[in-house]
Amino acid sequence: MGTVDWSRYLTEMTLAFHILFATVGVGVPVFISLAEWIGIRKKDEHYSLMARRWARGFVITVAVGVVTGTCIGLQLSLLWPEFMRLAGNVVGLPLFLETFAFFFEAIFLGIYLYTWNRFSNPYMHWLLTLPIIIGSSGSALFITTVNSFMNTPQGFELENGQLARIDPIAAMFNPAVPSKVFHVLSSAYLTAAFLLAMIAAFAMLRGRKDEYYRKSIRLNMAAGLLLAVLTIVAGDISAQFLAKKQPEKLAAAEWHFETGKKAPLIVGGRLNPETQEVSGAFEIPWALSLLATHNPDGTVVGLNDFPKDEWPPLYVHYLFDAMVGIGFYLLAVPVIFLALPRLKRWQAYNRWILAAILAGGPLSLLAIELGWFYAEVGRQPWIMRGYMRVSDAATTNTHVNVAFWLFAALYVVLGVVCLYVLGRLFRNKPAELELEARRIIL
Repeated sequence: MGTVDWSRYLTEMTLAFHILFATVGVGVPVFISLAEWIGIRKKDEHYSLMARRWARGFVITVAVGVVTGTCIGLQLSLLWPEFMRLAGNVVGLPLFLETFAFFFEAIFLGIYLYTWNRFSNPYMHWLLTLPIIIGSSGSALFITTVNSFMNTPQGFELENGQLARIDPIAAMFNPAVPSKVFHVLSSAYLTAAFLLAMIAAFAMLRGRKDEYYRKSIRLNMAAGLLLAVLTIVAGDISAQFLAKKQPEKLAAAEWHFETGKKAPLIVGGRLNPETQEVSGAFEIPWALSLLATHNPDGTVVGLNDFPKDEWPPLYVHYLFDAMVGIGFYLLAVPVIFLALPRLKRWQAYNRWILAAILAGGPLSLLAIELGWFYAEVGRQPWIMRGYMRVSDAATTNTHVNVAFWLFAALYVVLGVVCLYVLGRLFRNKPAELELEARRIIL
């Protein structure tokens, strides 16, 4: 393998590892804030304890996220120097703002953690969660604008191979921003809801029946229902955006080769690249036209309208299908859970629904990974669509393979340490015992 391949693999590995912690970092603060607010409003110690416990675990994931985020910043310059040479002046502003947003979040997170029970009015402490949410979500917004720029670059003119008359604001708020930011934030919040519900479901499956776990699942599943709907809406908006601005990415995801109306949606199947024939797939008539244009008679651009060397890898079809399938699973689980109390024959916390919630945690993380792989691989062969190919942006250093294995070792260590510390933090410290201990102290 050449340096381009090793650079791609190292970047993919770093992003795949970092995105897990970044997603937790964006989503969990919303639920910490929500739980504390409900606890204060209802004077319910269970919800207040949720906020405390979630905040303790959140800090650990933030620490790992900082390390991996720093790695991404370094690799952007070291592995893709030609891209930074061309576009560094354009993407510098959102990269700076992303760092500022993180500092903003970190400052208030420190204050929040060390001021429990320090205010006579508990709402004053709760207010500290708001800048944490603004900082974490703002960080996601700004870094997503960089990725959006790589998909729909604007805010400059190209002269003699250089970017001139740069407008960083126009570049930052490019056409891809609304749909991508909406999708990134809604999916991060949804993933956090399922991860927190997963922890409670796991405890209940192990025999803990305290009301704390029931309330945690109820809260997260109610929020999860709303967020699942929003995420599906975000996906629909993204599909319409792709149909207009990146039709080759949508066509590759659906193995749609010929431009035409009433295009079917292809689910699963096998593709013969030579004949462009699909076998063993489930086809939904007119559905791709409906998804792309909101009109079953709408025209969808096919891959054959583009030079073959500009086609994304066609395996993105499976990434897209799996991501969408998990999205609907994450919608179905809270719907079923919230409907169960109305069915007298079924209990809301039976083992089947708890197992489904438990599975939702890793599946939601998998959907995040699949979504980002689809977003990045679907942009290939471009690192900056229409202006620079990945092969032209990579470093010529011949030792990237050594760096790959060193970073792989680093991520293994970070992952093991993170899981160990989180385990030690809550092992043999069930919520009911912690709550009883606080009652005794108070």
